[in-house]
Formats: sequence, structure tokens, C-alpha cells
Amino acid sequence: MFVVTIDRETCEGCGECTESCPAEALAMVDGKAQVVNDECMGCETCVTICPSGSITLQEV
Repeated sequence: MFVVTIDRETCEGCGECTESCPAEALAMVDGKAQVVNDECMGCETCVTICPSGSITLQEV
């Protein structure tokens, strides 16, 4: 299982992570990315694509 964490303070709201997530685990909420389900596959696409480095991924 993987846990995605988004720092909403540093998130620029570009939406790149939400568009690229194959599991649709992320969505834009109030102009910022937010985790909306626990279906993360651990592909790290969101971590790689985030221009502000606001996303971390941890395997638990």
C-alpha cells in the first residue's frame, strides 16, 4: 500500500499530477491538488511531474 502526501502550502495548483495519475487518486480541490482515494499504485508519476516538489510517496 502507498500513501501520497501533498503539501497544499507549496502546491502551485497546476493540475499536472491529477491529470497524470493512472489510479485517479488525486483531484483538484479549491485550486490545489488533494488525495481523494487510497488507490495509489506507487508509480511515482505525481512525484516526478510536480514542478513544486509538493508531493511525497511512502510505501506502508
